[in-house]
Amino acid sequence: MNKLLISMKALLCVSLYLAGFGSYAQGADNETTTSGWYESREWLNGLTLNPHASVNEQEFSRQYQANKQGWDKAFEFLKTTDLDGLAPGRYPIDEGNVFAMVSEVAPLEMEQVKWEAHRNFNDLQYIVQGKAKMGVAPVDQANVIKPYDSQKDIAFYDAEGEYYDAEPGTFFIFSPQEAHRPAIKMDGYDQIKRIVIKVRSDSGTEDGHTGNY
Repeated sequence: MNKLLISMKALLCVSLYLAGFGSYAQGADNETTTSGWYESREWLNGLTLNPHASVNEQEFSRQYQANKQGWDKAFEFLKTTDLDGLAPGRYPIDEGNVFAMVSEVAPLEMEQVKWEAHRNFNDLQYIVQGKAKMGVAPVDQANVIKPYDSQKDIAFYDAEGEYYDAEPGTFFIFSPQEAHRPAIKMDGYDQIKRIVIKVRSDSGTEDGHTGNY
């Protein structure tokens, strides 16, 4: 009887190990598949701009699959529009799902720019003219300093993040999982032109509101 119990326990341990290893292997395969898809850039549909190295490939893949039509329209807009000649304003791309906001502004100093995040929309941010800093940090590691406003789809945070140079040719993507500190002034650049394309997230509501960007 004791030998039988020992054998059964050993078999159970082996089964649990194999199940765990199988889950790990499947997860690794999924990551490899996602990385291959992302690196192929087929999702850009011919757009020649480059995604910044800070883009979270796994999260972007999830968001893209959840709203492929919206992302495809966003990239098509960037590909077919004269961005240098585009006047400041709001441009509907797929009303309620995707829209662009264009601004020509004097960028703010770092201490004037708050960390922010959204729930209903992903941000695709692109500096058309000039240069600016972009900050990014995991939202689950940030501290809320102003609670989420559902009417404006925004919350503000205090966070420790990474900062990158944003310039023509490279765009950033910030999902609801990422707090961002956008368009911070860089020495020598007193004016920038920026386009922000809002693409509805996989958990977005239908109110269509958005706050700061």
